[in-house]
Amino acid sequence: MNTMNYVLILLGMFVVTFGIRFVLFAKANKVVMPAFLDRGLKFVPVAVLTAIITPMVFVSNNSVHVSLDSPWVLGALFAFITGIWLQKQLLTIIVGVFVFFTVKIVSG
Repeated sequence: MNTMNYVLILLGMFVVTFGIRFVLFAKANKVVMPAFLDRGLKFVPVAVLTAIITPMVFVSNNSVHVSLDSPWVLGALFAFITGIWLQKQLLTIIVGVFVFFTVKIVSG
């Protein structure tokens, strides 16, 4: 790696660290953020969880695997339906995990 790569990595780490801290201070009402940014930040937890979970649900052995006999797909499907219908985050997670483990245990 050359010096420019190290500089870009350090700059990227600075931006991420500063961004996280800025958002936390802004949410503590120490910084006033524009309304559009405040509305947009409400979608961050859902977007991050989706980005983390989607590859686990649909990728198996480096290939896409979508099947209703997969515990991952069934857990995600039930969690999605629960989330859309009831709009309760903790309940959605509990339902998804419960369905996943139930299918995993039943299917052996």
